[in-house]
Amino acid sequence: MFQGLADRLSNVFDKLTKRGILTESAVDETMREIKIALLEADVALPVVKTFIQNVKEKAIGEQIVKSISPSQMVIKIVHDELVKLLGESVPLNFVPHKQNVVLMLGLQGSGKTTSSAKLAKRLQKEGKKVLLASLDTYRPAAQEQLTELAEKNGLSVLEIIKSQKPLEITARALKEAKESLYDVLILDTAGRLHIDDEMMAEVQKIRDLSHPQESLLVVDALMGQDAVTVAEQFKEKIGITGLVLTRIDGDSRGGAALSMRSVTGMPIQFLGVGEKADALEVFDANRIAERILGMGDVVGLVETAMEKINHEEAMSTAERMMSGKFDLNDMLSQMRQISNMGDIKGVMKMIPGMSKLQSKIDEAKMDNKVILRQQAIILSMTEKERKNPDILKASRKIRIANGAGVSVNDVNRLLKQYEQMATVMKRLKKMGPLGMFGMMKKMGGLGALKGMGNMAGMNPNELQSQMEELQKMGAGGSSNPFSGFKFPFK
Repeated sequence: MFQGLADRLSNVFDKLTKRGILTESAVDETMREIKIALLEADVALPVVKTFIQNVKEKAIGEQIVKSISPSQMVIKIVHDELVKLLGESVPLNFVPHKQNVVLMLGLQGSGKTTSSAKLAKRLQKEGKKVLLASLDTYRPAAQEQLTELAEKNGLSVLEIIKSQKPLEITARALKEAKESLYDVLILDTAGRLHIDDEMMAEVQKIRDLSHPQESLLVVDALMGQDAVTVAEQFKEKIGITGLVLTRIDGDSRGGAALSMRSVTGMPIQFLGVGEKADALEVFDANRIAERILGMGDVVGLVETAMEKINHEEAMSTAERMMSGKFDLNDMLSQMRQISNMGDIKGVMKMIPGMSKLQSKIDEAKMDNKVILRQQAIILSMTEKERKNPDILKASRKIRIANGAGVSVNDVNRLLKQYEQMATVMKRLKKMGPLGMFGMMKKMGGLGALKGMGNMAGMNPNELQSQMEELQKMGAGGSSNPFSGFKFPFK
């Protein structure tokens, strides 16, 4: 969502880094460019003015210290102000040992029903007993949609009675939640194409009857500044306690997220990052700010890996690789692990420095479809062929290509990748534990893996240079596992 803004700010800071000293005129020029970047990202003008004023005051004050470069200090100031602007989410205000009600609000098409199911799934993982209830008797098949989502994800949902109106459904849901000892009742209210008095009056009656602990407004991030207007009206007429931003994995400019907290005063609680039931993230201002500034999201990457990767399978594959045993079954296992982590482009954006390489990634056409196609190629092979790729001659390749629905060139490309990975595995084995330890010790001598630490400030050529340094630190020649490695996006 923030890619356009991240690219603009990256260019601004690149110019700043080249300056030896930071004069007041240089600060003014930088602030002007940041202001333009924020406005182009559709951030509300009052929010931009306040943000620029706060950053400028600190940038020309005593905060510019001599211990680090002035440009780095400005980036830190911008980061801290972004965190302040976005605000921190707060835990849902649930009362222990009591029936808690969450009222889901929003316009039609904002992703409210899907978000209701995602929230229920998340709360269920936290050990809470959750009941879903659809109050949308207006949109065709809206109640059936929530029921289908609930059944698909093992969630409890209130039975549909077609003749009942929203208030009657609310009363029945409250009774069912109380009698069946549910911890949380999530009420999915009806949306409208636009805000109107009739809609607000109905939601007010539902609010008064259900007395919700949380009233969450679901807003589509693609709406831009219209999302802020909708939030203000719901806050004024209904009262909201928090916000859920959906479709942040889309190509919106990000202004809604940056403006929302400042304009409404309400915290952003969750972010919808995909269609699956587990694609709901707790909002974290620090991590979002780091993504905007091209610092990646290592915490998010680790959390995703911990949740999605089969650790026993991963450890088994790693042991085989380190022992020099690596066949196409192992490569298939790795591909499946990567696919489980979600959209490959989204995962790569979490890696520090990768935002600078977005155009290269796009050119390489890296996406999950490519990985699925490669998996199909391997699955079209016999078990014997996977364990012994050397037997794959022309006739076999044609059969595999036909079976996977790809060209022979695609098969050859996959086998080339496998050969490169297998070569690295063999070299690691030859080095042995002591060789590997020695190389890692030398890597530490570079300043605790400076390649990783400084990756956010590198361009592709610098990243390639870092890899070449690693090549020099190995045992040399063919025993060096990194020998011949080329950065894939250079």
